[in-house]
Amino acid sequence: MKLKLCAVAIAAAVTLPAAAQTEIQWWHSMTGGLNDWVVDLANGFNASQKEYKVVPTYKGSYDESMTASIAAFRAGNAPHILQVYEVGTATMMSAKGAVVPVGKVLADAGYKFDPKLYIPAVVGYYTAPSGQMLSFPFNSSTTVLNYNKDLFRKAGLDPNKPPQTWPELALAAAKLKASGVSCPFTTSWQGWTQLESFSTWHNTLFATHNNGFGGTKARLAFNSPLHVRHIENLANMAKSGLFHYRGRGNKGDAPFYSGECAMATASSSTYASIKKNAKFDFGIAPLPYYPDVPGAPQNTIIGGASLWTMAGKKPQEYKGVAAFFNYLTNAEIQAKSHQRTGYLPITLASFKLTEESGFYKQNPGTDTAVNQMIRKTTDKSRGVRLGNFNQIRAIMDEELEQVWAGKKTAKEALDAAVKRGNEQLERFEKANKS
Repeated sequence: MKLKLCAVAIAAAVTLPAAAQTEIQWWHSMTGGLNDWVVDLANGFNASQKEYKVVPTYKGSYDESMTASIAAFRAGNAPHILQVYEVGTATMMSAKGAVVPVGKVLADAGYKFDPKLYIPAVVGYYTAPSGQMLSFPFNSSTTVLNYNKDLFRKAGLDPNKPPQTWPELALAAAKLKASGVSCPFTTSWQGWTQLESFSTWHNTLFATHNNGFGGTKARLAFNSPLHVRHIENLANMAKSGLFHYRGRGNKGDAPFYSGECAMATASSSTYASIKKNAKFDFGIAPLPYYPDVPGAPQNTIIGGASLWTMAGKKPQEYKGVAAFFNYLTNAEIQAKSHQRTGYLPITLASFKLTEESGFYKQNPGTDTAVNQMIRKTTDKSRGVRLGNFNQIRAIMDEELEQVWAGKKTAKEALDAAVKRGNEQLERFEKANKS
């Protein structure tokens, strides 16, 4: 009888279900090697504890994933975590009832959020005036100047002294062209690098009301004499064959990777791809500036994306989201991600850890992005947070393309971009009056 009871007990123990893990759905827009990075982060967190399981899912481009998440939210099956590019920040902030501030998610789960631990320009962008963090900084990047050291040597330029100012860049481009380089300079994300980051780098307003941080009444201001002067200079460089426009988005990255273009303003996140694809010695330098502008250089603008917590979930699920975000703030995790991708480390501790490891000495220039962002920000340089920003960027692309094609002057194009962009801001303001 005892044997039978023992057998029954063993059978019952075998058939008892294990404690179910709480699943956390994470929708993202990372492809290629960055998708691998996202999967590795989720797997690392899942292996670090047994209570929660983060499930990352690629949902297309940033635009596509935002559209899919809105539809999913309305249907009651939105993900717990949504990756949203910085351009969508104002839109997410205005989505009343659709999101839960990450500061609240962390606090409710017993985790402390201390803004002093984060790189100011990064955490400041995603934080409300009250000091509450709205979304979790994830893949944050900024603008840098990549340059081909081999082509610099060929042109008689010092490979360890990249141009620091725009006049110096124009002179370097002329020498590169004279040495036989067909594409001395190009750019990716032209609106972001040549207007948005250009503005903050020169401590000059891109838009009124502190670049939109002061509310929805903000209007565009990037048709100032300084902005016009810069676009005019680039237009003259284009006419002389010194500047080559290769298309919207990141279209300027590939011709730099291939060695065709000698210099390129781009995202700091290009580091991993350059290291993987470039067959030449390369360098990373700060964004050039105009030396006669007071306050320049200040700090460059944030790019990349953050993680938003969607509303309508269970308390236990929010605890899992908070645990995952807390895991991501670990200095070692942040440092490894920074070194792997070229994205910024979001905490000062992870920056210090990377520095102490010798990574920056072994990979010169990889600290450029961080050094550009750890400066104290001003109301003019904190970032740009505008409604309908994606549409505004498309307008900037259209108008700048008219300049490069010689169909409009810099002033005509920037005036038109401001006028058309302000119409988008007016629409956004009317739609979000409440």
